[in-house]
Amino acid sequence: MVDVWSGSRSFRCRERLLEFMVAFHVGNLNISVSILASIRSERLRGLSLPRVRRAAGWLIVNDSFIVDVMLERLALFCHRRRWTVLLTWIVAAVGISLLSGATAGKWADGGRLTGTDSDAAYQVLHRDFPVSAEGDARIVFQNTAGIEASKPEIEHYLATVAADPHIAAVESPFSNASARSPNGRIGYASITFADSHGEADAFAVTADRIQQQAASLRADGVTVEFGGNVFRNGGVPSSELFGLLAAVVILVIAFGSVVAMGLPITTAIVGIVTSLAGIGIVANFVATPDFTTQVASMIGIGVGIDYALFIVTRYRQARLQGTSEQAISEAVNTAGRAVVLAGCTVMVSLLGMLLMRVPFLYGLAIGASLAVLVAVLAAVTLLPALLGLLGSRLERLSIHRPRHDNRPSTHSFWFRWSRVLQRRPGRVALAGLAILVAIGLPVFSMRMASADAGNDPATSTTRKAYDLVSDGFGTGSNGPLLIVVETPTNSTTTQLDTFVSTLRATAGIASVSDAARSPSGASAIVTVVATTAPQAAQTESLVHHLRDSVIPSSGLEAHVGGKTASDIDFAWLMSSRLPLFIGAVLVLSFILLTVVFRSLLVPLKAVVMNLLSIGGAYGATVAVFQWGWLGSLLGVHEGAPIEPWMPMMLFAIVFGLSMDYEVFLLSSIKERYDRTGDNSLAVADGVAATARLITAAAAIMVCVFGSFVLGDLRAIRLIGFGLAIAVLLDATIVRLVLVPATMELMGNANWWFPRWLDRLVPRIGLENPPPPPPPADGVDWSVPSAFEAPADSARIPQDVTR
Repeated sequence: MVDVWSGSRSFRCRERLLEFMVAFHVGNLNISVSILASIRSERLRGLSLPRVRRAAGWLIVNDSFIVDVMLERLALFCHRRRWTVLLTWIVAAVGISLLSGATAGKWADGGRLTGTDSDAAYQVLHRDFPVSAEGDARIVFQNTAGIEASKPEIEHYLATVAADPHIAAVESPFSNASARSPNGRIGYASITFADSHGEADAFAVTADRIQQQAASLRADGVTVEFGGNVFRNGGVPSSELFGLLAAVVILVIAFGSVVAMGLPITTAIVGIVTSLAGIGIVANFVATPDFTTQVASMIGIGVGIDYALFIVTRYRQARLQGTSEQAISEAVNTAGRAVVLAGCTVMVSLLGMLLMRVPFLYGLAIGASLAVLVAVLAAVTLLPALLGLLGSRLERLSIHRPRHDNRPSTHSFWFRWSRVLQRRPGRVALAGLAILVAIGLPVFSMRMASADAGNDPATSTTRKAYDLVSDGFGTGSNGPLLIVVETPTNSTTTQLDTFVSTLRATAGIASVSDAARSPSGASAIVTVVATTAPQAAQTESLVHHLRDSVIPSSGLEAHVGGKTASDIDFAWLMSSRLPLFIGAVLVLSFILLTVVFRSLLVPLKAVVMNLLSIGGAYGATVAVFQWGWLGSLLGVHEGAPIEPWMPMMLFAIVFGLSMDYEVFLLSSIKERYDRTGDNSLAVADGVAATARLITAAAAIMVCVFGSFVLGDLRAIRLIGFGLAIAVLLDATIVRLVLVPATMELMGNANWWFPRWLDRLVPRIGLENPPPPPPPADGVDWSVPSAFEAPADSARIPQDVTR
């Protein structure tokens, strides 16, 4: 075959022969291989073959194969079979929801921290003590006349609680003197919940029932409050609705049409309903925390609207120049492929949480990635079907006249803005960098620890219970430490008593209980109450002091456990593994962007810029939630440490989302640079083409994420604020200031790519390649765009294009 190719003297003959071979390469792999071999052989002889026509979904560009038609064909199929696709999505959403309702697994409430000291304490407790001495929650009682005056009523109420099938044990304050305050006015009962055996919301239902049963006790003048995570009420359903309404307003303004606005909202809602149902099924196989649905909703709504916004905008632009199918082809070949790549970067970032090696977070990583995957699928399948159903009705209910003038981008505000920045790129880059560094400086003071119930809303029962315990027993009583001592048969009581005496003499300890031996005598529990709150840095220092000095010097095998110690271990675990997680995500993202944009400096710049925006979000979060600056505006009245999972979660989400905007902007710039070869013009034109779209998408994200600041719980406000600030910084200072300035400074070096690396790295096209200059031989080897029809319909056999 190579000989036949080489022996053909006429270029036109070669072209006909090549197209004949391409026409049959689907059915004959050997012919396909011979084509590639022929092209490589011809290149070695110096003949330039820049392009060959598309055939069977493959495009040959500079002797590399690129799959560039797959998405286009999928979108056109969905566009033509619109009713079938719509019905399939409806059936899938309903079917998965019904399956999830019937088989959904239970949520993981915390999890084991394998290898930590608190986990070792838990294992001994689980082995030797049928019921934990600490309990899962507390019921706190107060009577100004003394709780002894209400002993019959309290005992009757606790008997009712103990009779509940989901309660394993109840310890009355009247059977434990340490559970009654010195003045006798405050007491608490420790309760332990039984295994729910997979019953959905069993603990929440039991907690509600226990609180309702306390009504009669309150009527007798006894104050009753409840402490523990199971009694924490707080969520963001109303604020999620607020964020969605804000997105509707922004989309109406951006599109100018109520009908067009409905498309991103519809695809986002369908996608999130389907993904949330899928998360319930995932919970059967992977430990999944209960807040996974909230995180997935936040991400799914944001990316679902954004992805549809990008595709619909490109579709409307293309619709002015061609038919509906041509517009679908153009939109998917440009914005659609960018959506797929952007979705991949988000999923890579989210799945990076698996590197933290915390089992009960695996379901969170998978569930959040599932929401992004469904959003991408909806954007490239459901959206083309909906566009086909609407047709020309897409512009109905317009609030202003759509633009049809197709004015050059050089007339736009954003083009002029870029040109202003490009006049003094060094000064602009330094100014933008200084702003981000200043905002991010507080990050060096970040202290990761679990905030206690003292940060709950003042009107919540958990906050009231916390305050009552603090008043009656000291703040440390809200999170006692359980020291589990293993006592084999040769251990003496004297040694254990000496250990308890040493604990009582240790600085930072308010009280120490007597050692309580297990029924088997193999272990004992000593309850230690610190002088400071569970979230305090002094409490953390005390735990480390006990583990590093006090316990080793006693000669006993002991472990410090309990919720407070577990929270400290969790914070240490997250902080120690965070660098690995961040490093892995950065490397993978750099590689992906390098493959796509065929550049080393552009991916490196993108990674650095994203780190700066995330660092700014970290710094602003520390200033507001840890230092308390302007916290009253957000309902944060006291400073507290940053939740250990927050830096990981914020990085995973924001890094992926910021890469969305980076991909859309850089793909637009790269398309123009390939066409003109002028870096400055390409940057200005690319910013002008995408700035309005990115600004609208970022505004939607800020509203959706910012709505979580209206939630009741501090943790929800924390993550919502961090995400909103990160997106805001990324879409303004980074995307509209630093990117144009730095790309102007680097000039054509932006697109430098070593030749040896170019040969090794596979090609992935984001945009349709620009038309090449006419060859010297006069033969047109160019590939027609999505709008062009072949000049000669017989040139490519019809059976190949099907």
